[in-house]
Amino acid sequence: MAIQTRRSEDGRTLTIKIEGRFDFSTHQVFRDAYEHGDQEVIHYVIDMCETTYLDSSALGMLLLLRDYAGGDTARISIENCNNDVRRILTISNFEQLFAIQ
Repeated sequence: MAIQTRRSEDGRTLTIKIEGRFDFSTHQVFRDAYEHGDQEVIHYVIDMCETTYLDSSALGMLLLLRDYAGGDTARISIENCNNDVRRILTISNFEQLFAIQ
């Protein structure tokens, strides 16, 4: 399981790519991916093109990111989900909290 980050050229968008399983074992690495960033970041993209699984702790980590990024005013996109991951996000009503593409 790997988490990779990439900043946009203007430094305002942080993309966090999650490979493999997204569960409690990735808690600290995921948190480090966004907490030690610059205050210039205003948009977060969670790229799940290679995410094979997520559990309730992953949902909690996404909520922690949302709080960190400004709560209701946070700009977070979850992108490239496979059908299983998308179904979990839909069942959990995350479409009301995040832009899922």
